[in-house]
Amino acid sequence: MADTSLDLTLDAARLTARLVDFPSVSGTEQPLADAVEQALRTLPHLTVERYGNNVVARTDLGRAQRVILAGHIDTVPLADNVPSRLDEDGVLWGCGTCDMKSGVAVQLRVAATVPAPNRDLTFVFYDNEEVAADLNGLKHLAEHRPHWLEGDFAVLLEPSDGEVEGGCQGTLRVLLRTTGERAHSARGWMGSNAIHAAAPILARLASYEPRRPVIDGLEYREGLNAVGVSGGVAGNVIPDECVVTVNFRYAPDRTGEEAVAHVREVFADCGVEEFVIDDHSGGALPGLSHPAAAAFTAAVGGTPRPKFGWTDVSRFASLGIPAVNYGPGNPHLAHKRDERVDTAKILAGEERLRAWLTS
Repeated sequence: MADTSLDLTLDAARLTARLVDFPSVSGTEQPLADAVEQALRTLPHLTVERYGNNVVARTDLGRAQRVILAGHIDTVPLADNVPSRLDEDGVLWGCGTCDMKSGVAVQLRVAATVPAPNRDLTFVFYDNEEVAADLNGLKHLAEHRPHWLEGDFAVLLEPSDGEVEGGCQGTLRVLLRTTGERAHSARGWMGSNAIHAAAPILARLASYEPRRPVIDGLEYREGLNAVGVSGGVAGNVIPDECVVTVNFRYAPDRTGEEAVAHVREVFADCGVEEFVIDDHSGGALPGLSHPAAAAFTAAVGGTPRPKFGWTDVSRFASLGIPAVNYGPGNPHLAHKRDERVDTAKILAGEERLRAWLTS
């Protein structure tokens, strides 16, 4: 029978390898959630609770401040990159090494090795981050077990290459529909081509100049891009519908409502028949001036950077909890077939968090 346990006496690098060899593609996290829960329940200084495949563990020492360390346990689909492989340069290869089982390993190691932290700790391990927002385990906890997420500051161990990344971009996906009239392609003049009608949308995207606002000293870069085009009926039919899928990655100084209004304005005169919001998650301001965030940044060192992309720091921000991204993986390697992480950064991340929580 395969070993389904987690040994928390392993250092964070070896524990990462163990987690990677424990596949947990979104929707299949239950065995790993079971193992995480079982391992945490052996630690007498923690109270462990579970909701679905989301596991939450807490210290209750009466400290003046409570810090949340959070990470998702799911990965994108495998790409022939499991089991893990450690090369001679100390680089660990495999699905989830970067995003974000190295961060989860650091969480587990801190949970196991810091029984009396200088701040009370809440460890959150959640499912379904890599898929649609309505499946996100942290969202479910916020809706159904919000008291489990109470805290003064949160660290999301998403890949940040061992540097603090502030805030996150919002992400908006919209479907822009154009219409026409079907006809035989041999008599195209008798119809109206919906794909051709989408040309102004594509032209507007090609000429769009994104903002690069500076917020709390961090420069964010927005982006408005087509990420899909669908249309066509058959090889001999003039299409009567075309849908252009557009993704807007926007800086956190915009509200969600402002982001939607901006995209509507961009395409207002492009012949769009229907504008449908397909998915939307707001951004989060950096919040690096918050005392807890400033203290954390000073403790772990480095120069803060903006987070390009969306992470669940946005969800913590919506709960009124300042949060930063800080994990050992390189975000540029996330989701790649050759995903990998430098084990030295995993060990450094473990040590820096331990020092911050025991100094």
